[in-house]
Amino acid sequence: MNEIIVGIDLGTTNSEVAIIENGQVHVITDNGRKILPSFVGIDDQGNILVGETARNQYLVYPERTVKSIKRLMGQDIKVDLAGHDYAPQEISAIILKRLKAIAEQYVKQPISKAVITVPAYFSDAQRQATREAGEIAGLEVVRMINEPTAAALAYGGNQVEQKRMLVYDLGGGTFDVSVVNIEASVVEVLSSHGDNHLGGDDFDQQIIEYILDHLIESKGVDARQHSQALARITRAAENAKFVLSDQPFVKIEEEYLLEHEGAAIHLSLELSRLDYEDMIEDYINATIDSVHIALKGAKLTPVDIDEIVLVGGSTRTPCIRERLFKEFGFEPHSEVDPDLCVAMGAATQAAMISGQKVDAVLVDVTPYTYGTSALDYLNGEYYPYTYVPIIHKNSALPIRKTEAFFTNHDGQKVVDVTIYQGEDPDALNNIKIGEFWVEGLQDVEAGNVITVTLALDLNGMLQVSAQEKATGLEKSITIQNALSRFELETLDSARRRVNKLFGQIDQASDVHTESPTDVVEACKLVAKAEALFDKSSDEDKEDMIDLIEDIQTCIEENDSDRLKEAATKLADIIYYLES
Repeated sequence: MNEIIVGIDLGTTNSEVAIIENGQVHVITDNGRKILPSFVGIDDQGNILVGETARNQYLVYPERTVKSIKRLMGQDIKVDLAGHDYAPQEISAIILKRLKAIAEQYVKQPISKAVITVPAYFSDAQRQATREAGEIAGLEVVRMINEPTAAALAYGGNQVEQKRMLVYDLGGGTFDVSVVNIEASVVEVLSSHGDNHLGGDDFDQQIIEYILDHLIESKGVDARQHSQALARITRAAENAKFVLSDQPFVKIEEEYLLEHEGAAIHLSLELSRLDYEDMIEDYINATIDSVHIALKGAKLTPVDIDEIVLVGGSTRTPCIRERLFKEFGFEPHSEVDPDLCVAMGAATQAAMISGQKVDAVLVDVTPYTYGTSALDYLNGEYYPYTYVPIIHKNSALPIRKTEAFFTNHDGQKVVDVTIYQGEDPDALNNIKIGEFWVEGLQDVEAGNVITVTLALDLNGMLQVSAQEKATGLEKSITIQNALSRFELETLDSARRRVNKLFGQIDQASDVHTESPTDVVEACKLVAKAEALFDKSSDEDKEDMIDLIEDIQTCIEENDSDRLKEAATKLADIIYYLES
């Protein structure tokens, strides 16, 4: 039996172990869970707890539990655990030993070798501490690879054509961003930047402070003096952060949080996503600054980047995707689970070392963005059809997302919910795929909150619902085959945008003469493609749509070289279909 090398993501908040089976990456589960919380504790009997049991104990006995030990790796300090001192690598070794045992139970043979990932920004001392942790756990660390390198392997381990990728990795305790070049299955890190003390824990702390301030103002109680209450608040803050990734509001409630002057203190307050994102804005700004430093280090600009990959659970925060889209002009990838892709990449590297063949990671994603329209700013002016994406292109399926909207005028009793598919900031330039009305709203001032929820399943069924937040009044529709709605409407939408810029195309010949020759020829090809659309296979339709969008972008950016390249590819497809 061949010796197995496992891939391990030793994370600040969570850790995972993965292997390659029959060419496919497999993240090994423990009691049905792929993620092992990076918590270590000691129970009443002196037994060591690791993972979920330690995380649960933290709520009751935080003094007997350690979390986020990764932030202390490489430091010459000790942490107290139930009255005993431990070096950070000793705590990490306990986590690694548990991951080793999980893997051994699954493969039913001893495991002694591992590839372990570390942040790209880890110092030599931190890397050495990680290696020591592996040795204490009984693992030979055959290689340590940077987390962004692992993520790139998970997405493009068998990539043949050259691709420049930006890996944005925001975990529980660390942030780093790397610019990597992938070609012929080789991943080369061109530059990295980051912060070893910036992550989801900091986001949690902002919510914790918000809760603590609320208790002081409303109850006159400082919960910082109550360790068990503070641990429960910490867990509530983490859960609130998770909910706000998909929902615009979260209710934070903890019954009997603590006792004060003989009375039970209960926690109940609401937090909106907008307020939460305001709390963490400085942290997000710091990550974007790091992105530009990494680009500068690689001597590249945003236009040189082909793909953005999101890594780490904290990247589920919607404003991160929005900021990156604003900076680069295209949607980041997150179809491989951000919590798991580093472990999957580590397993890919382990398989390469042991000579195994690794296939591409396959996941079901939505190829389109879905959203609705709202009265908002577009090009500096209020516009009633400003497009608001809710489910973003390349999101893993199934998916469910909710956004909040507000009525525009006092006494508004009806709202129109129109659903579009597309990327254009002007909703009218996208494809309308459904519409319904919510009637009988409260007679209140403007700003009445209406939440819109989109749920897309693997079969392309899109469930849409809108609800008046204050009353629960709800209306919904079901849109069938949402994933295959790139019929003629999609081509027409792309063509309309080209027409809007460069005059009307009439049956591939009547084009404004003042347009440049290459633009004229490209527009003729668009019209030819339209004529062949009904006769094309789904694959050819998709290829033509992609090329038409490329042509539109090249025209907008006045990029003649790329325009000629896209037009040539479209001409090749047309030639093939006509022959």
